[in-house]
Amino acid sequence: QVQLVESGGGLVQAGGSLRLSCAASGRTVSNYRMGWFRQAPGKEREFVAAFSRSGGITYYADSVKGRFTISRDNAKNSVYLQMNSLKPEDTAVYYCAAGSRAIYSSPNSYDYWGQGTQVTVSS
Repeated sequence: QVQLVESGGGLVQAGGSLRLSCAASGRTVSNYRMGWFRQAPGKEREFVAAFSRSGGITYYADSVKGRFTISRDNAKNSVYLQMNSLKPEDTAVYYCAAGSRAIYSSPNSYDYWGQGTQVTVSS
């Protein structure tokens, strides 16, 4: 089992940047596919970015491609999401997730979730 704790959210103006962190404990992140999801009020949780199960390939939602970067530090047992050129439509609660099933973009592929961190982008 793994426990995940996100941090780094906040309020930022459009065009700004934030870096989200996800600290894992219990088991190492290298044992899992790691991903980031987000959920805006009144909307379903949506895929943002993820690693392949081997960790060697990254995947991004079209809406964030070229602006967001997922990375990991196995020594710190952490995963990160660098978010640049933020837009008001990026406003959501962002969740870190760990899992092992095949479909990287489906929340159902992930077994463990953090509590989420709020990101608010003002126009």
